[in-house]
Amino acid sequence: MSPRFPVRDQVAIVGVGTTPFSRDAGKSDIALAVEASKNAIRDAGLTKNDIDGVSATMLGVQHVQAALGLEKLTYFLNCFPTFSQQIVNAMNAVFSGVCDTVLCYHTVAVSPNNSRAAAADPFRIRAASGGLSRPPSPWPDSLAFPPSYAAWANRYFHEYDAKREWLGLIAINSRTNAMRNEHAVMRAPLTMEDYFAARMVRGPLFGMLDMDYPVDGADAFVVTTAERAKDLPNKPVLIHSAVLGQTNCTVEEILPDLEHSAHQVVMDALWARSELSLQDIDLFQPYDGFSFICLKWFESVGYCGVGEAGPFLEDNWDKEENRILIGGRVPANTHGGSLSDGGTQGSGHIREAVLQLQGKAGNHQHPGLKSALLGVGGFFPYSGGLILRTE
Repeated sequence: MSPRFPVRDQVAIVGVGTTPFSRDAGKSDIALAVEASKNAIRDAGLTKNDIDGVSATMLGVQHVQAALGLEKLTYFLNCFPTFSQQIVNAMNAVFSGVCDTVLCYHTVAVSPNNSRAAAADPFRIRAASGGLSRPPSPWPDSLAFPPSYAAWANRYFHEYDAKREWLGLIAINSRTNAMRNEHAVMRAPLTMEDYFAARMVRGPLFGMLDMDYPVDGADAFVVTTAERAKDLPNKPVLIHSAVLGQTNCTVEEILPDLEHSAHQVVMDALWARSELSLQDIDLFQPYDGFSFICLKWFESVGYCGVGEAGPFLEDNWDKEENRILIGGRVPANTHGGSLSDGGTQGSGHIREAVLQLQGKAGNHQHPGLKSALLGVGGFFPYSGGLILRTE
Protein backbone atom coordinates (compact mmCIF):
# COMPACT_ATOMS: atom_id res chain seq x y z
CA MET A 1 0.00 0.00 0.00
CA SER A 2 1.25 3.49 -0.86
CA PRO A 3 2.35 5.70 2.03
CA ARG A 4 -0.19 8.27 3.06
CA PHE A 5 0.74 11.59 1.46
CA PRO A 6 -1.86 14.19 2.40
CA VAL A 7 0.13 17.09 0.93
CA ARG A 8 -0.29 15.70 -2.59
CA ASP A 9 -1.53 18.46 -4.96
CA GLN A 10 -2.32 20.76 -2.02
CA VAL A 11 0.58 23.17 -2.54
CA ALA A 12 1.52 24.99 -5.73
CA ILE A 13 4.34 26.97 -7.31
CA VAL A 14 2.72 30.21 -8.47
CA GLY A 15 5.63 32.48 -9.38
CA VAL A 16 9.03 32.15 -11.06
CA GLY A 17 11.83 34.69 -11.25
CA THR A 18 15.33 34.54 -12.64
CA THR A 19 18.20 36.78 -13.66
CA PRO A 20 20.29 36.74 -16.80
CA PHE A 21 23.13 34.22 -16.52
CA SER A 22 26.70 35.18 -17.35
CA ARG A 23 30.28 34.50 -16.37
CA ASP A 24 30.51 37.88 -14.66
CA ALA A 25 27.28 39.66 -13.77
CA GLY A 26 29.08 42.45 -11.95
CA LYS A 27 26.65 42.07 -9.03
CA SER A 28 26.86 40.61 -5.55
CA ASP A 29 25.13 37.35 -4.69
CA ILE A 30 22.62 39.31 -2.58
CA ALA A 31 21.82 41.62 -5.49
CA LEU A 32 21.21 38.61 -7.73
CA ALA A 33 18.97 36.91 -5.17
CA VAL A 34 16.97 40.10 -4.65
CA GLU A 35 16.52 40.60 -8.40
CA ALA A 36 15.27 37.04 -8.94
CA SER A 37 13.07 37.21 -5.83
CA LYS A 38 11.42 40.45 -6.89
CA ASN A 39 10.77 38.95 -10.31
CA ALA A 40 9.19 35.85 -8.75
CA ILE A 41 6.94 37.81 -6.37
CA ARG A 42 5.86 40.10 -9.19
CA ASP A 43 5.25 37.12 -11.48
CA ALA A 44 2.98 35.57 -8.84
CA GLY A 45 0.86 38.72 -8.75
CA LEU A 46 1.82 39.34 -5.12
CA THR A 47 3.77 41.90 -3.10
CA LYS A 48 6.49 41.57 -0.49
CA ASN A 49 3.80 41.89 2.19
CA ASP A 50 2.37 38.53 1.10
CA ILE A 51 5.63 36.67 1.84
CA ASP A 52 5.82 35.21 5.34
CA GLY A 53 8.29 32.39 4.75
CA VAL A 54 11.68 31.98 3.04
CA SER A 55 13.36 28.70 2.10
CA ALA A 56 16.78 29.23 0.59
CA THR A 57 20.19 27.78 -0.10
CA MET A 58 23.42 29.07 1.41
CA LEU A 59 22.93 32.82 1.02
CA GLY A 60 21.68 33.92 4.45
CA VAL A 61 17.94 34.57 4.73
CA GLN A 62 18.51 37.52 7.05
CA HIS A 63 20.41 39.47 4.39
CA VAL A 64 17.90 38.86 1.61
CA GLN A 65 14.98 39.51 3.96
CA ALA A 66 16.45 42.88 4.88
CA ALA A 67 17.21 43.77 1.26
CA LEU A 68 13.67 42.89 0.16
CA GLY A 69 12.05 44.58 3.13
CA LEU A 70 10.12 41.50 4.25
CA GLU A 71 8.82 42.79 7.57
CA LYS A 72 7.65 39.58 9.26
CA LEU A 73 8.54 35.94 8.67
CA THR A 74 7.07 32.99 10.54
CA TYR A 75 9.28 30.49 8.70
CA PHE A 76 12.85 30.70 7.40
CA LEU A 77 15.54 28.19 6.60
CA ASN A 78 18.92 27.95 4.89
CA CYS A 79 20.27 24.62 3.72
CA PHE A 80 22.72 23.38 1.14
CA PRO A 81 21.81 22.66 -2.47
CA THR A 82 20.97 20.74 -4.60
CA PHE A 83 17.82 22.77 -5.09
CA SER A 84 15.03 20.39 -4.20
CA GLN A 85 15.26 20.60 -0.42
CA GLN A 86 14.08 24.20 -0.62
CA ILE A 87 10.88 23.29 -2.49
CA VAL A 88 10.17 20.34 -0.19
CA ASN A 89 10.72 22.54 2.87
CA ALA A 90 8.42 25.22 1.48
CA MET A 91 5.74 22.65 0.63
CA ASN A 92 5.77 21.23 4.14
CA ALA A 93 5.75 24.66 5.79
CA VAL A 94 2.77 25.86 3.76
CA PHE A 95 0.79 22.65 4.19
CA SER A 96 1.39 22.60 7.94
CA GLY A 97 0.20 26.18 8.30
CA VAL A 98 3.47 27.49 9.71
CA CYS A 99 3.27 30.14 6.99
CA ASP A 100 1.09 30.96 4.00
CA THR A 101 3.42 31.94 1.18
CA VAL A 102 7.09 31.01 0.85
CA LEU A 103 9.81 32.59 -1.24
CA CYS A 104 12.48 30.10 -2.36
CA TYR A 105 15.72 31.35 -3.90
CA HIS A 106 19.11 30.09 -5.02
CA THR A 107 22.08 32.21 -6.06
CA VAL A 108 25.05 30.91 -7.99
CA ALA A 109 28.29 32.79 -8.52
CA VAL A 110 31.45 31.93 -10.38
CA SER A 111 33.97 30.64 -7.86
CA PRO A 112 37.40 32.31 -7.56
CA ASN A 113 38.73 28.87 -8.50
CA ASN A 114 36.98 29.02 -11.87
CA SER A 115 38.04 32.34 -13.38
CA ARG A 116 40.82 34.89 -13.16
CA ALA A 117 38.35 37.76 -12.94
CA ALA A 118 36.55 36.14 -10.03
CA ALA A 119 39.84 35.40 -8.31
CA ALA A 120 40.61 39.12 -8.29
CA ASP A 121 37.25 40.06 -6.76
CA PRO A 122 37.54 40.37 -2.94
CA PHE A 123 33.78 39.92 -2.47
CA ARG A 124 33.84 36.53 -4.22
CA ILE A 125 36.93 35.45 -2.32
CA ARG A 126 35.16 36.36 0.92
CA ALA A 127 32.00 34.47 -0.04
CA ALA A 128 33.92 31.38 -1.16
CA SER A 129 35.79 31.27 2.13
CA GLY A 130 32.63 31.40 4.22
CA GLY A 131 31.96 35.12 4.58
CA LEU A 132 29.04 36.67 6.40
CA SER A 133 26.58 36.20 3.58
CA ARG A 134 26.63 32.41 3.64
CA PRO A 135 28.05 29.54 5.66
CA PRO A 136 31.10 27.65 4.40
CA SER A 137 30.38 25.25 1.58
CA PRO A 138 30.48 21.53 2.34
CA TRP A 139 32.36 21.13 -0.94
CA PRO A 140 36.08 21.91 -0.69
CA ASP A 141 36.20 23.73 -4.03
CA SER A 142 34.52 23.83 -7.42
CA LEU A 143 36.44 20.80 -8.64
CA ALA A 144 35.91 18.59 -5.60
CA PHE A 145 33.49 16.23 -7.29
CA PRO A 146 35.11 15.33 -10.66
CA PRO A 147 37.47 12.74 -9.12
CA SER A 148 34.68 10.97 -7.24
CA TYR A 149 32.15 11.01 -10.05
CA ALA A 150 34.85 10.09 -12.57
CA ALA A 151 35.80 7.08 -10.45
CA TRP A 152 32.21 5.86 -10.30
CA ALA A 153 31.76 6.55 -14.00
CA ASN A 154 34.85 4.43 -14.69
CA ARG A 155 33.36 1.58 -12.70
CA TYR A 156 30.03 1.85 -14.53
CA PHE A 157 31.74 1.94 -17.93
CA HIS A 158 33.84 -1.10 -17.01
CA GLU A 159 30.94 -3.16 -15.67
CA TYR A 160 28.53 -2.40 -18.53
CA ASP A 161 30.95 -1.97 -21.43
CA ALA A 162 29.64 1.56 -21.89
CA LYS A 163 30.71 4.04 -24.56
CA ARG A 164 31.74 7.64 -24.05
CA GLU A 165 29.41 8.57 -26.92
CA TRP A 166 26.55 8.08 -24.46
CA LEU A 167 27.83 10.95 -22.35
CA GLY A 168 28.20 12.89 -25.58
CA LEU A 169 24.49 12.41 -26.28
CA ILE A 170 23.68 13.95 -22.89
CA ALA A 171 25.81 17.00 -23.70
CA ILE A 172 24.44 17.36 -27.23
CA ASN A 173 20.84 17.05 -26.05
CA SER A 174 21.40 19.85 -23.56
CA ARG A 175 23.06 22.06 -26.14
CA THR A 176 20.40 21.47 -28.81
CA ASN A 177 17.71 22.48 -26.34
CA ALA A 178 19.75 25.46 -25.15
CA MET A 179 19.99 26.78 -28.70
CA ARG A 180 16.24 27.49 -28.49
CA ASN A 181 16.47 29.04 -25.02
CA GLU A 182 17.45 32.70 -24.92
CA HIS A 183 18.32 32.40 -21.22
CA ALA A 184 21.03 29.78 -21.81
CA VAL A 185 24.67 30.83 -21.78
CA MET A 186 25.96 28.08 -24.09
CA ARG A 187 24.02 28.18 -27.38
CA ALA A 188 26.54 27.35 -30.09
CA PRO A 189 25.78 24.10 -31.97
CA LEU A 190 27.54 21.03 -30.59
CA THR A 191 28.50 17.90 -32.52
CA MET A 192 29.92 14.62 -31.30
CA GLU A 193 33.23 15.64 -32.87
CA ASP A 194 33.17 18.84 -30.80
CA TYR A 195 32.42 16.82 -27.70
CA PHE A 196 35.42 14.53 -28.17
CA ALA A 197 37.67 17.47 -29.05
CA ALA A 198 36.94 19.28 -25.75
CA ARG A 199 39.78 19.44 -23.24
CA MET A 200 39.96 16.45 -20.93
CA VAL A 201 39.57 17.27 -17.24
CA ARG A 202 39.54 13.88 -15.57
CA GLY A 203 40.48 11.09 -17.95
CA PRO A 204 39.46 8.91 -19.50
CA LEU A 205 35.80 10.04 -19.40
CA PHE A 206 35.26 13.60 -18.16
CA GLY A 207 36.01 16.53 -20.42
CA MET A 208 34.99 20.18 -20.20
CA LEU A 209 31.59 19.43 -21.76
CA ASP A 210 30.74 16.83 -19.12
CA MET A 211 30.63 19.39 -16.31
CA ASP A 212 28.07 22.07 -15.49
CA TYR A 213 28.92 25.55 -16.72
CA PRO A 214 29.68 28.01 -13.87
CA VAL A 215 27.63 31.20 -14.03
CA ASP A 216 26.55 34.22 -12.05
CA GLY A 217 22.78 34.30 -11.57
CA ALA A 218 19.81 33.42 -9.41
CA ASP A 219 16.45 31.66 -9.56
CA ALA A 220 13.47 32.23 -7.26
CA PHE A 221 10.02 30.73 -6.74
CA VAL A 222 6.86 31.55 -4.82
CA VAL A 223 5.01 28.66 -3.15
CA THR A 224 1.55 28.82 -1.59
CA THR A 225 -1.59 26.72 -1.12
CA ALA A 226 -3.34 25.29 -4.16
CA GLU A 227 -6.53 26.95 -2.95
CA ARG A 228 -4.99 30.41 -2.88
CA ALA A 229 -3.26 29.76 -6.20
CA LYS A 230 -6.65 29.67 -7.93
CA ASP A 231 -7.00 33.43 -7.37
CA LEU A 232 -3.55 34.31 -8.74
CA PRO A 233 -2.75 35.19 -12.37
CA ASN A 234 -0.56 32.22 -13.36
CA LYS A 235 -1.62 28.66 -14.02
CA PRO A 236 -0.83 26.87 -10.73
CA VAL A 237 1.82 24.18 -10.91
CA LEU A 238 0.88 21.66 -8.26
CA ILE A 239 3.49 19.79 -6.26
CA HIS A 240 2.09 16.33 -6.78
CA SER A 241 4.91 14.47 -5.06
CA ALA A 242 8.20 15.68 -3.64
CA VAL A 243 10.77 13.82 -1.57
CA LEU A 244 14.39 13.93 -0.48
CA GLY A 245 16.77 11.00 -0.45
CA GLN A 246 19.99 10.04 1.23
CA THR A 247 21.68 6.84 2.33
CA ASN A 248 24.06 6.25 5.21
CA CYS A 249 26.83 6.25 2.58
CA THR A 250 26.92 9.97 1.90
CA VAL A 251 30.53 10.21 0.77
CA GLU A 252 31.82 8.71 -2.42
CA GLU A 253 34.43 6.33 -1.04
CA ILE A 254 31.95 4.34 1.09
CA LEU A 255 29.09 4.03 -1.42
CA PRO A 256 28.81 0.26 -1.97
CA ASP A 257 27.58 0.50 -5.57
CA LEU A 258 25.55 2.73 -7.85
CA GLU A 259 22.33 0.82 -7.27
CA HIS A 260 22.19 1.74 -3.58
CA SER A 261 22.67 5.47 -3.96
CA ALA A 262 20.51 8.45 -3.03
CA HIS A 263 18.91 8.21 -6.48
CA GLN A 264 17.23 4.95 -5.59
CA VAL A 265 16.03 6.20 -2.22
CA VAL A 266 14.47 9.19 -3.97
CA MET A 267 12.68 7.28 -6.68
CA ASP A 268 11.33 4.52 -4.43
CA ALA A 269 9.81 7.17 -2.18
CA LEU A 270 8.62 9.43 -5.01
CA TRP A 271 6.69 6.78 -6.92
CA ALA A 272 5.23 5.38 -3.71
CA ARG A 273 3.70 8.79 -2.97
CA SER A 274 2.44 9.52 -6.46
CA GLU A 275 -0.81 8.66 -8.21
CA LEU A 276 0.98 9.00 -11.55
CA SER A 277 3.28 6.55 -13.29
CA LEU A 278 6.20 7.03 -15.64
CA GLN A 279 3.85 6.67 -18.60
CA ASP A 280 1.96 9.77 -17.43
CA ILE A 281 5.04 12.01 -17.54
CA ASP A 282 5.29 14.63 -20.30
CA LEU A 283 8.63 16.23 -19.41
CA PHE A 284 11.77 14.77 -17.83
CA GLN A 285 14.31 17.04 -16.12
CA PRO A 286 17.28 14.93 -14.91
CA TYR A 287 20.03 16.74 -13.04
CA ASP A 288 23.21 17.04 -15.11
CA GLY A 289 25.81 18.59 -12.85
CA PHE A 290 27.94 15.95 -14.53
CA SER A 291 26.85 14.13 -17.67
CA PHE A 292 27.22 10.78 -15.92
CA ILE A 293 24.74 11.75 -13.18
CA CYS A 294 22.22 12.51 -15.90
CA LEU A 295 22.87 9.19 -17.63
CA LYS A 296 22.15 7.33 -14.39
CA TRP A 297 18.90 9.25 -13.75
CA PHE A 298 17.37 7.58 -16.82
CA GLU A 299 17.96 4.24 -15.13
CA SER A 300 17.03 5.39 -11.63
CA VAL A 301 13.59 6.68 -12.57
CA GLY A 302 12.76 3.47 -14.43
CA TYR A 303 13.04 4.32 -18.11
CA CYS A 304 15.46 1.43 -18.55
CA GLY A 305 17.38 -1.17 -16.61
CA VAL A 306 20.76 -0.90 -14.95
CA GLY A 307 23.51 -0.46 -17.53
CA GLU A 308 20.96 0.23 -20.28
CA ALA A 309 20.86 4.03 -20.30
CA GLY A 310 23.15 4.38 -23.30
CA PRO A 311 21.20 2.07 -25.62
CA PHE A 312 18.00 3.71 -24.33
CA LEU A 313 19.30 7.13 -25.39
CA GLU A 314 20.28 5.79 -28.79
CA ASP A 315 16.84 4.24 -29.26
CA ASN A 316 15.11 7.48 -28.23
CA TRP A 317 17.34 9.89 -30.12
CA ASP A 318 15.45 11.99 -32.64
CA LYS A 319 17.99 12.43 -35.46
CA GLU A 320 16.01 15.16 -37.14
CA GLU A 321 15.66 17.16 -33.92
CA ASN A 322 19.17 16.13 -32.73
CA ARG A 323 17.95 15.55 -29.18
CA ILE A 324 16.26 13.07 -26.86
CA LEU A 325 12.53 12.49 -27.31
CA ILE A 326 11.49 9.56 -25.14
CA GLY A 327 8.94 7.49 -26.98
CA GLY A 328 8.96 10.18 -29.63
CA ARG A 329 7.20 12.65 -27.33
CA VAL A 330 8.89 13.28 -23.94
CA PRO A 331 11.75 15.82 -24.06
CA ALA A 332 14.53 16.00 -21.48
CA ASN A 333 16.22 19.09 -20.04
CA THR A 334 14.42 21.43 -22.38
CA HIS A 335 16.27 24.51 -21.09
CA GLY A 336 19.72 23.09 -21.78
CA GLY A 337 20.35 21.72 -18.32
CA SER A 338 23.30 22.59 -16.13
CA LEU A 339 25.63 21.77 -19.02
CA SER A 340 24.37 24.58 -21.28
CA ASP A 341 21.80 26.79 -19.54
CA GLY A 342 24.18 27.21 -16.62
CA GLY A 343 25.08 25.36 -13.44
CA THR A 344 22.35 26.02 -10.88
CA GLN A 345 22.42 22.87 -8.72
CA GLY A 346 18.89 22.11 -9.91
CA SER A 347 17.03 25.41 -9.60
CA GLY A 348 17.17 25.85 -13.37
CA HIS A 349 15.58 22.43 -13.87
CA ILE A 350 12.67 23.41 -11.61
CA ARG A 351 12.38 26.84 -13.23
CA GLU A 352 12.14 25.24 -16.64
CA ALA A 353 9.58 22.63 -15.57
CA VAL A 354 7.30 25.28 -14.07
CA LEU A 355 7.54 27.53 -17.13
CA GLN A 356 6.87 24.65 -19.51
CA LEU A 357 3.82 23.54 -17.53
CA GLN A 358 2.52 27.11 -17.43
CA GLY A 359 3.05 27.49 -21.17
CA LYS A 360 5.47 30.38 -20.57
CA ALA A 361 8.75 28.94 -21.90
CA GLY A 362 8.86 31.24 -24.90
CA ASN A 363 10.78 30.15 -28.01
CA HIS A 364 11.43 26.67 -26.64
CA GLN A 365 7.91 25.91 -25.39
CA HIS A 366 6.67 22.35 -25.91
CA PRO A 367 2.90 22.17 -26.44
CA GLY A 368 0.46 20.37 -24.20
CA LEU A 369 2.69 19.47 -21.25
CA LYS A 370 0.75 18.61 -18.08
CA SER A 371 3.27 16.79 -15.89
CA ALA A 372 7.00 16.88 -15.22
CA LEU A 373 9.37 14.50 -13.45
CA LEU A 374 12.53 15.94 -11.92
CA GLY A 375 15.48 14.06 -10.51
CA VAL A 376 17.61 16.65 -8.72
CA GLY A 377 20.98 15.71 -7.29
CA GLY A 378 23.71 13.14 -7.42
CA PHE A 379 24.51 9.78 -5.86
CA PHE A 380 25.74 11.03 -2.49
CA PRO A 381 24.06 13.64 -0.24
CA TYR A 382 21.31 16.14 -1.07
CA SER A 383 19.28 14.26 -3.68
CA GLY A 384 15.63 14.93 -4.31
CA GLY A 385 12.79 14.23 -6.68
CA LEU A 386 9.63 16.06 -7.70
CA ILE A 387 6.58 15.40 -9.79
CA LEU A 388 4.87 18.60 -10.83
CA ARG A 389 1.54 18.79 -12.63
CA THR A 390 -1.20 21.13 -13.69
CA GLU A 391 -4.87 20.62 -12.89
